[in-house]
Amino acid sequence: MNTSTRMLLALAAFCVACGAPSFAKSPAKVSRTYALVDGARIAAADSEPQNWMAHGRTYGEQRFSPLKQVNAGNVEKLGLAWSYATGTLRGLQATPIVVDGMMFTTGVWSVVYALDAKTGQEIWKYDPEVPREWGRYACCDAVNRGVAVWKGSVYFATLDGRLVCLDARTGGRRWEVNTIDRSKPYTITGAPRIVKDKVLIGNGGAEYGVRGYFSAYDASTGKLVWRFYTVPGNPKDGFENPELEAAAKTWNGEWWVGGGGGTVWDSMAYDPDLDTLYVGTGNGSPWARDIRSPGGGDNLFLSSILAMNPDTGRLKWHYQVTPADNWDYTATQHIILADLVIEGKTRKVLMQAPKNGFFYVLDRETGQLISADKFAPVTWASRVDLTTGRPVETPEATYSRETRLIVPAPVGAHNWQPMAYNPGTGLVYIPAMQPMGIYALSKEFQETGKYPRRDMFWNPGIDWDAFIDTALGLMEQLGGPLPPDRGYLKAWDPLQKKTVWEIEHPAFWNGGLLTTAGDLLFQGTGDGRFVAYAADTGKILWAVPTSIGIIAPPITYEVDGEQYVAVMAGYGGSGGLSGGDPRTMASGKYVNEGYVFAFKLGGKAPMPRVAEKNHLIPEQPAIDATAAQLENGKYRYMGTCMVCHGALAMSGGVVPDLRMLPPEKHAIFNEIVYDGIIHGAGMPKLSDLVSEQDVHDIHAYVISRANEDRNPPVPGVDSEK
Repeated sequence: MNTSTRMLLALAAFCVACGAPSFAKSPAKVSRTYALVDGARIAAADSEPQNWMAHGRTYGEQRFSPLKQVNAGNVEKLGLAWSYATGTLRGLQATPIVVDGMMFTTGVWSVVYALDAKTGQEIWKYDPEVPREWGRYACCDAVNRGVAVWKGSVYFATLDGRLVCLDARTGGRRWEVNTIDRSKPYTITGAPRIVKDKVLIGNGGAEYGVRGYFSAYDASTGKLVWRFYTVPGNPKDGFENPELEAAAKTWNGEWWVGGGGGTVWDSMAYDPDLDTLYVGTGNGSPWARDIRSPGGGDNLFLSSILAMNPDTGRLKWHYQVTPADNWDYTATQHIILADLVIEGKTRKVLMQAPKNGFFYVLDRETGQLISADKFAPVTWASRVDLTTGRPVETPEATYSRETRLIVPAPVGAHNWQPMAYNPGTGLVYIPAMQPMGIYALSKEFQETGKYPRRDMFWNPGIDWDAFIDTALGLMEQLGGPLPPDRGYLKAWDPLQKKTVWEIEHPAFWNGGLLTTAGDLLFQGTGDGRFVAYAADTGKILWAVPTSIGIIAPPITYEVDGEQYVAVMAGYGGSGGLSGGDPRTMASGKYVNEGYVFAFKLGGKAPMPRVAEKNHLIPEQPAIDATAAQLENGKYRYMGTCMVCHGALAMSGGVVPDLRMLPPEKHAIFNEIVYDGIIHGAGMPKLSDLVSEQDVHDIHAYVISRANEDRNPPVPGVDSEK
């Protein structure tokens, strides 16, 4: 046995001992440093633009690259260099990290992939074996937004709340820690950030009744360094710090019964010069403030931007984007740091376009509000008062006594998909939306004044009967489906405080953004295209059909003197699962296969062929249910099924559209839902949430919805003709 063989066998044995990843048959021979990244290297990222070493490329998360080999003059010559099939059919949201020719990214169920960035060849893959039943706690798909790399290690978090450290060279596990109370429905979908040898991670689950927090772990050992809770707990238990004691004065009632919310499920940024970490917090639990905090109050630190000391986890300042949030208007959307000349003075600013529809510019040293202007249609507030920093709510914003149609909807005017800022054009590019929301306060709370019962699994304090009745009533008035929500690419000038140009997309739910020194802006779309625009004018310069919806943000990097532009393709997330019109989404027409695509000038690899779906609703089995059972089925569906399969049993094509079930699935509907016979595919067992009679009623409701959409009435025309 020669030395090389001994080394390979020893390496294989080591990996097996570590809970080993899978290897490609013959990893490419490329000289690599295996993610030897630290804070100094990230802070100086512009000195090595060939790499993409952090989530937003830099700590300031501008998602701007100085690379310009690919530029507005030659971008039409881009072709596919390579593709990598993930073998998945759910949402892919990750930002790949590229260091010295090696790419690290994540996919469905928190699986990690290490690829050769030049060829796309798999080097290793690590499956953390997330229990598929945990998917029931994920409001917005079994997604993951990526890894962080640091000093030879790869860090990622799992959907079921673990933080894992891997060896960047081999994919072997170095350590793993649990970050949550496993008796509660927490999830993690966000990418960790690393600052000063501390791995920072938050979590999700506000819709399920949890208390939000984010934590710092030692990068070497996995030991918890500090934790900051974003909302106060039960005062009888004491407060973790003076900040939370003060915050408790902005709450009323027994808010801790519903968890409180405020989960940190995405955005963070860091300023090394100010040594300040910026964190966005989420919505309340439940959404409805009348239930969450009866008697009023701003409910700190919901929907806020927090400036933190990364060494101690103590608060420096905060700004609350949506006081007393009532509409699921999180401030977890992308945070960008930049230096802008405002009124002749250079200001260190923080920029965010959260769900609520206003674009905020803050002084990131002090937290002072500089500007806040509508970047999308907004009906819940008329403006933000620059003196007080507070929004001026409209009368139409309150749904305490009647159902309201409010813009934007809970999905927001901008969701998690990252913005990008180009210092050359001075523009911020926003993947914006214009969704309409239906809000109605829980009927039970209105009648009793008590906290609603928890027999509905997903319970934001909304009256789902009123929600769906309003939606169906609007459809009846229109004589067909509701008009689809609208999606845009907007170029926003933060100094002029206005939209410079915008492009409307066919689908409302589209990808994150990348901009470059080559005067380019890249974005994938929900209808299955990857597009390059002129960063200054928005003119389309190049587009390739993918037949796969794209929501992930692109990146760019360089290997051996060639610039690549890469993106993950795979539709999903909240908008892909249950929002929008599937007729406008690639996932409604094509099988939602997952890929990593990498393009370069002169690339000649063929695009994968994606199979088309049959989108005709089949004939349904007979309904065996009374009117009362159908009503119960609707109620139970909204509480347990809607979040994945759509409010009207009409999904975006990522998970099965229940109106399209074949006869063999109808025959075992009870076994699927109640017994969980296909839980391995991600459909959890729900017998602890619903009875067999409930399942029967849900099935009847699904059949009735399919029949309504299969044979919609045509105004003025006999529907039988």
